[in-house]
Amino acid sequence: MKYNLIHTTSYTYFEKVHHYHSLVCLRPQSLATQICDDFSLEISPRPAQIIERKDFFGNIVHYFSVHQPHQVLTVTAKSTVESFAQKAPDYRFDMTTLQARVHLEKIKELRGDLLQYMLPSPFITWDEEIRLFAKSCFPENRSLYEGVRNLCHRIFSEFTFMSNYTTLYTPIKTVLRERKGVCQDFSHLAIACLRSLGFAARYVSGYIETLPPPGKEKLQGTDASHAWVSVFIPEHGWCEFDPTNDMIPQERHIITAYGRDYSDVAPLKGVIFSSGRHNLSVSVDVLPLKEEIVADK
Repeated sequence: MKYNLIHTTSYTYFEKVHHYHSLVCLRPQSLATQICDDFSLEISPRPAQIIERKDFFGNIVHYFSVHQPHQVLTVTAKSTVESFAQKAPDYRFDMTTLQARVHLEKIKELRGDLLQYMLPSPFITWDEEIRLFAKSCFPENRSLYEGVRNLCHRIFSEFTFMSNYTTLYTPIKTVLRERKGVCQDFSHLAIACLRSLGFAARYVSGYIETLPPPGKEKLQGTDASHAWVSVFIPEHGWCEFDPTNDMIPQERHIITAYGRDYSDVAPLKGVIFSSGRHNLSVSVDVLPLKEEIVADK
């Protein structure tokens, strides 16, 4: 599949902003499963320069600053990405959950590499209630991969996707109690469950192509950012799971960044010099490109 991605973020301020500094994490990754062929940033007011670099987690981020007074800031990221279907691993003869936990504890070099994805992070902590919720999904004599699938299925089955029910700062315990949230909440919960049992899990930000109802045209700006999880499975490496949709991510999932949780991969993080409130609007389009077929004459 090949896609054009358009992600537009607009801030409207009630008072003039005199200085703005921002870090943008919106460039899709180039990996074995996808290739980012093109990427551009359009920013208004126009900054003097845009600096590109890699962050600690290997994501490409862009820094810019605006020093002219303004009341509207618009950041539009445009990408062209080609993604490929991937075969799910055969986990029937994998290490069991117990064997995988022992393996991660014994191999010190591996544990050192994974430790940042096993410890609490700004948005992810856990307690005994979360650990008990997770434990029922991971019989110790079954494979770890199967356990993660069980966990994702339980979240999908027992929780209701409800936009605007939670905020960025809603605790995981509230999501667990209310059984409602969005993809970010479900991904944070799944990661907390996995880390509570001693496994390494990271947060994946990106997009998923949404399909319109049968017989209807797709409306512009109706797509959204998406989030899912990546889990380290001994003998397979990092494997991805989408608890919101109870599926293994395929070519319709487009990866932007990896981190410990949302705080590491927020699309925009900024500091402003101003006062008063602001309004935020976000528009996302994931547009599939049709291949042109030229007939022989």
